[in-house]
Amino acid sequence: MRIVVIIPARYRSSRFAGKPLAPILGKPMIQYVYEQSRAACLIDEVWVATDDQRIYDRVRSFGGQAILTSPNHESGTERVAEAARKIEAEIVINVQGDEPLIRPEAIDLLAKATVEDRQILMATLKRKIERKQDIHNPNCVKVVADRDGFALYFSRSLIPFIRDSDTQSQFPIYRHIGIYAYRKDFLLQIPLLPPSVLEQAERLEQLRVLESGYRIKVIETDYDSYGVDTPEDIFRIEELLMRGNQPTA
Repeated sequence: MRIVVIIPARYRSSRFAGKPLAPILGKPMIQYVYEQSRAACLIDEVWVATDDQRIYDRVRSFGGQAILTSPNHESGTERVAEAARKIEAEIVINVQGDEPLIRPEAIDLLAKATVEDRQILMATLKRKIERKQDIHNPNCVKVVADRDGFALYFSRSLIPFIRDSDTQSQFPIYRHIGIYAYRKDFLLQIPLLPPSVLEQAERLEQLRVLESGYRIKVIETDYDSYGVDTPEDIFRIEELLMRGNQPTA
């Protein structure tokens, strides 16, 4: 079964223009993401899907594979879907272009689960929240799942709401780790699904899938997420790298 990683990377960003090319200890962020993805054991190929010639040229300069896509996409999923039409694969893994410390093990965990269970159309990861400040942080997306591990809902708000503080420790809160695996045929259907009210309210594109009646498998992991949203986040990533949180590539 052929499995590929596609990394959506757009140049425009309201908070951080040119983010994929931002240098981290002398190397562009997109190169870290690419090399970490390439280090996953179960991946056949890695591609960067971008709307910008500068990103395309930079990826090609370090030996990576890149594909130019439309600048008009509303989400990373749409960009990945366009690229996937031109790439031979049965399973596509969407790794965010602003996750320079993405763990290859996290990619393999998703790939393995999707290969082993053919009923899974789409899968993602969750991790138990340990930092109290993340619980009410809207940038830290929360997820709740059913007994079979399929998502019930994703939200920027606290879910579930713990009514009785005495029982709070009995209800772990999980954050969503924004990496996805799709069966390619299903991925190509997602941009054709009707726009979702919940998706627009929360600004979470995965809610379109749930509101359309499809299921998303959510797999627990110990992997933590270190995304880059602002220029200030670059310093945090560099500190982690200098303290020894080194990429495997």
